Parts: sequence; structure tokens; C-alpha cells
Amino acid sequence: MLRGKKILIGVCGSIAAYKSAVLIRLLIKSGAEVQVVMTDSAREFITPLTLSTLSKKPVLSRFQKDETGLWNSHVDLGLWADLILIAPATAKTMASMANGIADNLINAIYLSARCPVVFAPAMDLDMYQHPATKNAISKLKSFGNIILDTAHGELASGLVGQGRMLEPEEIHEFVTEYFTKHNPLTGKNVLITAGPTYEPIDPVRFIGNHSSGKMGLEIALQAASNSANVTLVLGPNNLPADKLSQFDVVDVSTAREMYEACDKVYKNQDIVILAAAVADYASPDPANQKIKKSGENLSLQLTKTIDIAQSLGERKEKQFLVGFALETENELENAKAKLKKKNFDLIVLNSLKDEGSGFKHNTNKITIIAADNKVKEFELKSKMEVARDIINEIVSSIA
Repeated sequence: MLRGKKILIGVCGSIAAYKSAVLIRLLIKSGAEVQVVMTDSAREFITPLTLSTLSKKPVLSRFQKDETGLWNSHVDLGLWADLILIAPATAKTMASMANGIADNLINAIYLSARCPVVFAPAMDLDMYQHPATKNAISKLKSFGNIILDTAHGELASGLVGQGRMLEPEEIHEFVTEYFTKHNPLTGKNVLITAGPTYEPIDPVRFIGNHSSGKMGLEIALQAASNSANVTLVLGPNNLPADKLSQFDVVDVSTAREMYEACDKVYKNQDIVILAAAVADYASPDPANQKIKKSGENLSLQLTKTIDIAQSLGERKEKQFLVGFALETENELENAKAKLKKKNFDLIVLNSLKDEGSGFKHNTNKITIIAADNKVKEFELKSKMEVARDIINEIVSSIA
């Protein structure tokens, strides 16, 4: 239900903090990746050990990681999350966030967030009804945040009234329904190619390139986080296994193997994103034994590999086809020509001339060109953000 979703839970100082343990367990069971951030006062109600055990991640509380001076980046955490859920949300935290007070880690993350933020309030009935609290809630709503209702019942003070945090099952149901409703790729089949291909010369050597597969992986993660059914056809790589486990991965080595893997599932795909760096040439007859070094020169006969993009483009029916162009000169002209020749709906251009762009980097700088030749340029960003931009452009195009 929530496979691939990244949910950051902010736990504040309330007796309702014990409910966060059950909520985390439900989200993890549904396939979400959960990062917990606690306020100092929350640690008085439930231990970080409990929540880290359930979330399978260290619980964060402060900017500084340890005495070495390393720090937990609120900016990175705000960008990482697909949803921030403040549960329980106390009157103090809501008032601070409503007024932009970044006096702790969770408040700073909130001010850096680019994703939806949901508050599950928990407090005594008089605090909940106080004009200051109502004003904070009104301001948070005006910023586009989502404020869940509170429940009526017995409160920690012994009074009975409105102010109880919703039960974990109710919050979990809301989060599930929210993503189902707001995920434009729900139920879509998305095929993504990533990484290089290795074309053998002999049992030891091959023709390849410097592609790491990082960009394709980030695109796959973004598609999965939008509830798409992702098939990743992946060339040789050193990518983290825990991230790859979130979708169906088909491991290949050569261009021919990559084509055959794509061809096998192509007709059932809604979106195809060809991010792999496929070798253009291969040895037609690789040696069975290692070629021994002899003489001053070695001549190799090479033939073109199968053009995966053109083959799929020629057979395109319902598929929305996205290609990539890595250029070193005449970048825009070459990308536009490739867009038309391969029958792409979008092409993503990046240039090796741009510092921080291309192979092996954790950043990229792209330009997206649509079939009508409309050009949209983006600044240098992390590959995670670039992947989000690409998926957003696809969603906008098919909407």
C-alpha cells in the first residue's frame, strides 16, 4: 500500500507519544520507509530505542550528530520525505511552526519541507480550544498543511472532551488513502532502464562506459513512491541492494540482453523511461579465451548494437516514451533530432560540459524537451531532485 513511500514522523512531548510506536509499526508493515525525529520533551514519554527498533533507523533529536561536529541536515531531511507527519502534534510545536520558529530539528525540517505536512494534534480540551491554538491551526492550514481532527474522549487530565490524538489505525488509514488519491501513477506500469551495458571482447575485457545507474535508480524510486508498478532493467552496477528491493529488477549485461528484457514486458507498459547508457558498438565475435598481448597494435572489428530506443519507439502504441541524451557538443540540436528520430514523447538532455553533471556524480543538470520542442531548463540539483522533476514532467504530460 505504501511501498517506497518516505515518511518522516515528528514525535512531540505528549502522553500520546506512546501511540507513535504503533503508528510506525503500521507504516513499516505497509511498506513505507520511516524516519523518526523527536523533540527533547518527547524523550520523556517514550524512548528513542523503542522507536528506532520499530523504524529500523536511528532516531534523530538534535542538529549535531555527535561530538565530532557532524550534523543532521534539516534541508536534506525535508527534501527526503514524501510526507511529514507530526504525531502527536502539541500546542507548542504547532505554534512554533506557525510562526516560523526553528528552535529544534523538527521545526527546522518543517520549514525546509517541500512535501505535504500532516498534523495529528494531541492536547487537553482547554488547550485545544484556546484562541492561541486555534490561531496556530488556522495559520498552518493557510500554509497548505493538513490538520487532522482530534477525538472526543477521556484525556490525561481526567477530563472528558475534544483533544485526544486519533488512534494509530485511523492515522494510518488516512495516510494510505491520501497517497492513493494523490498519486497520479497509481496502478501505472513503468519500465525503466539504467546503468551501462558491457559488451565482451574476450572473457576478461569488455566495451562499456562510466554510467553508475544512480540516475535510473532515483527515477525508479520516485516512480515507486508515486505508487507505480516499476520494472527496472539494470546493467552492471554497485547500487545498494536495499533500495533495489523496492521494485522488480531484471539484471542484464549486454545491449542485446537489455533489449530482450524490455521487449518481454513492453506491450504491458504505460510509461517507459530509457535512462541506461547503452554501448553503441560491440564485438560481433568475442574471443573464447583471453586475448594475449602481442605486437604494438590490436585491431578490433565492431558492429552496431541493437538500437533499443528506436525499436521501442517504432512499436509505440499506448506507451509514453522518455529518452535520454548525453551530449558534448551541439547539445540542444542533437537532443531535438534524437527526440524526433526515436519517437520519444520527452527527452532528458544533459551535457558533460556542465560541472557536476553526467556519470558518477550525485548531482545532475538537465534540460527536458517535449515532442512539441518546448524546452524546460533546470538548475544543478541532486539526482534525487532531478528524478522528482522528471517524474513531475511526465505526470504533467499525461494528465
